[in-house]
Amino acid sequence: MTRPTSVRIDLAALRNNYLYARGVHGGRALAVLKADAYGHGALASAHSLASLADGFAVAFLDEACVLREGGVRNPILVLEGCFNASELKLANELDLWVVVHQEEQIRLIEESRTGARFNVWLKIDTGMSRAGFRASDAANAYQRLQSTGKVSSITLMTHFARADELSESMTAQQIEAFGAATATLRGERSLCNSAGLLAWPSARSDWARPGLMLYGATTHGREVPELQPVMTFESRVFNVRTLEAGESLGYGATFVASERTRVGLVCAGYADGYPQTAATGTPIAVDGQATTLIGRVSMDMLTVDLTNLPNAGVGSSVELWGPRVPVAAVAKSAGRSPYELLCAVKRAPLVHENAGQGREPVRMTGTR
Repeated sequence: MTRPTSVRIDLAALRNNYLYARGVHGGRALAVLKADAYGHGALASAHSLASLADGFAVAFLDEACVLREGGVRNPILVLEGCFNASELKLANELDLWVVVHQEEQIRLIEESRTGARFNVWLKIDTGMSRAGFRASDAANAYQRLQSTGKVSSITLMTHFARADELSESMTAQQIEAFGAATATLRGERSLCNSAGLLAWPSARSDWARPGLMLYGATTHGREVPELQPVMTFESRVFNVRTLEAGESLGYGATFVASERTRVGLVCAGYADGYPQTAATGTPIAVDGQATTLIGRVSMDMLTVDLTNLPNAGVGSSVELWGPRVPVAAVAKSAGRSPYELLCAVKRAPLVHENAGQGREPVRMTGTR
């Protein structure tokens, strides 16, 4: 008997969201597919977007190798860059674009003997303080790359720390700092992640790097009705019982019934990727109707309130998040981020639908 928990990926929604992101930005856009496309399946997502996307971005070389081995020929940017000479050589062989964000990566290019000319994205730290050359060192890093004779182009980039916090001035300061640091440098520019693209028009330039918004979620607190949820995490009710007033439910007895309460037991828990920290009251849909989580989430099961859904019972469908239950709402209740929730889904079968581009839906099962 198959456990009735699955993850459906609507690739038509993914394509819609990419086109919306690129249209809002106005320039070109790299679809970010790192972390297995935020848990959505990188290869299936890339193939679905291949005829539309200006290129893709991944975190590290192994992720790019999966796409190239799977037949993806679009430009691919490696956001962490190369860690050693052998990786740089492989990046050349696979025709990858590489981010350079530290001294060691410039040295690798200077010492390279491949005869290659690399497409480099030079990362400048304007306040994130995580990776990238300080603004005061940007011109020197740029000139060193140019002087190697091994660079075909340099795209200038930075990364925002607080673009999803609209009342904060830091993003505006980062935009200004980037402009000052690159004023005398030639090349295309890339500033916008998803939040930057949606909320900071002055940051829109040659290239955007949309990630989370491609999958139909945002973190900047504003609804974007044009974005469609791509992932539907769903299961079914497999048992029903009734609590009398005063009876408790689940680990820690965190839920105590104030009245007679009908409870549905659902085949999903934190081992499947549903957040253990989700609180009583977290939205859930049963048979398409709104209800809530009650009690503490277990490893393999969770419980929902069926009191006001008299027709729901064993076999009823449960949407944990998707078109009716925004993943951002679940994340907020759990004190987590949509990024974390989407990437954490595992164990349930992953089913790609509406592949388009003349391809049949792809079905993948097992842990991802």
